[in-house]
Amino acid sequence: MITVIDYGMGNLRSVTKAFELFTDKVRVSTNPDSIYESSGVVLPGDGAFPQAMENLEKNNWIAPLKNYIENNGCFLGICLGYQLLFSGSDEFEYTKGLDIIPGRVVKFNHDNLKVPHMGWNQVKLEKESVFLNGIDDLSYFYFIHSYYPEVENSDWVIGTSDYGNVFPCIVGKNNLIASQFHPEKSHRSGLKIIENFSGLSNNSNNSLNR
Repeated sequence: MITVIDYGMGNLRSVTKAFELFTDKVRVSTNPDSIYESSGVVLPGDGAFPQAMENLEKNNWIAPLKNYIENNGCFLGICLGYQLLFSGSDEFEYTKGLDIIPGRVVKFNHDNLKVPHMGWNQVKLEKESVFLNGIDDLSYFYFIHSYYPEVENSDWVIGTSDYGNVFPCIVGKNNLIASQFHPEKSHRSGLKIIENFSGLSNNSNNSLNR
């Protein structure tokens, strides 16, 4: 069962509907214990980083999430759910993140470009990932964000995009994949990521014991 985490940040319906194109084993959950019965976990989100971390902590998601990821569970982070994986963010004030990936989330600072970065942009695939099978290099994906991560270890970087500067927009290792763009809004290429994640997670045995 794939669990889409509901922690009060953003509309979950579009993400869930995208998964329902490929599997009937998907649910939205507000219960952190559901992680222990999940073959895959999705952390989506729109909004502010500090509020997101506050919500995760208040609703007791942080320890189960970190445990699941550290035990190599299939995990997909989307947009804000991507940024939360990093050590911290400068949004409003510095806020500690989940600290799965060493790095700091910072704001775009370009006088000649609009912020937020919103719309379609190409993604350069820097390395292979099973979650990206069937996706062409330089495919277009849909972005909407004002912040991006400065990653300390390039081994995490799977894909990059360019908006005034080149920034990492797909990161991952082992069974973790996360994207700054919205795969559920990115037509064929984005839905292919969701299809791949659905197949890989539901065909594996990632459920954890408490």
